[in-house]
Amino acid sequence: MNKLCIVVPCYNEEQALLYTNAELINIMNRLVKSGKVDKTSFILYVDDGSKDGTWNLICNFRKQSAMIFGLKLARNTGHQNALTAGLLTAMNYADMVISIDADLQDDVSVMEEMVDLYLRGNDIVYGVRNRRDTDTLFKKFSALGFYRLMQLMKIKIVYNHADYRLMSKRALLQFSLYKERNLFLRGIVPLIGYPSATVMYDRKSRVAGRSKYSLGKMFSMAFEGITSFSIQPIQMITDLGLGIVLFSICAAIYAFYSYITGKVVAGWTSTILSIWFIGGVQLLSVGLIGTYIGKIYVEVKERPRYAIEVNHLTEIRHEQS
Repeated sequence: MNKLCIVVPCYNEEQALLYTNAELINIMNRLVKSGKVDKTSFILYVDDGSKDGTWNLICNFRKQSAMIFGLKLARNTGHQNALTAGLLTAMNYADMVISIDADLQDDVSVMEEMVDLYLRGNDIVYGVRNRRDTDTLFKKFSALGFYRLMQLMKIKIVYNHADYRLMSKRALLQFSLYKERNLFLRGIVPLIGYPSATVMYDRKSRVAGRSKYSLGKMFSMAFEGITSFSIQPIQMITDLGLGIVLFSICAAIYAFYSYITGKVVAGWTSTILSIWFIGGVQLLSVGLIGTYIGKIYVEVKERPRYAIEVNHLTEIRHEQS
C-alpha cells in the first residue's frame, strides 16, 4: 500500500490552522477509507520560524492525532526553503508527497485525483488553476506578465501552477540532487523530467489571516526565478550593447558628414542625454551581472539551506527500533 504525506509549510498561520487541520484530516481519512493510501499516511506541518502560536497549535494537533507530525525550523528561511525541508524530510517516510499552502486556497478535494494519477504511473502531478476570477485586475495582469516573461527567458514552468503538487519518492530523490541555495521550485521540478500530469481546480479565498506574499515578495520571486534559471538577461545586455555600438557608428558617420558639409549644429542636450542613457545602461548592466556573481558567491559557500530544531517524525524510527 502506498504511503502518503501531505506537507504544509507554515509561517504565522495561527488563525488558519484549525480550519486547515480539520480539512486535511478529512481528506486523508477519505483517501485511507477508499484504500488508495496506507493507513499510516500522515500530515507534516513545517513551522518556518513563526512568531505567533503556530508551533503550539501543531504540537496540540500532534497530541490529538497520530496522523499529525511537526517539523520546526530554527529560524525563518522563506517559503521555498521551508517547503524543501518538508519535502526532503517526508521523502524518507512516504512513497508520495503532496505539498499545499496552509491557507488552503488550493482545493484539497483534487488530492484524490492526484493520487489516482500517481497510481497510473505519474511521478509528478501539478495542481493548476482553472481561472483567476478571485484575483484583482492588477494581480491577473502581473501574473500573465510573469508567465510571459518566463517564456521569454526560456524558463520551463507550468502555467498557473504554484507549489500545489504531488511528487513520488523517485521524483523527490532526484529533486534532492539539486543542491542550489537560490531556490525556485516551480522551475526546478519540471527539470526532473519524469512522467507528469495536471489536475485543474478553482482557487478559493483565504479562510483566515493575511497573505504572506506582498507585491514586493512576488516581484522578488519572479526576479529570483529569472536569475536562477536563465542567462537570457546577460544575453540581452550583450544585444543592447551591440545595438548601441551600431547606433554610435551611425551617429559618428552622420557627425563626420555634417562636419565636411559645414552643417554642424551646436547643442549640448543630445550629448547630455546620450551620456545619461549610456551611464544608465552601464549601471543596470553592472548591477545585473553583480546579481549573478552574488548568486555564485552564495552557492559556492554551500551553507545549509535550513536547520531543523524539532522533528516529530523521529518518533516513528524510535517506535520501529
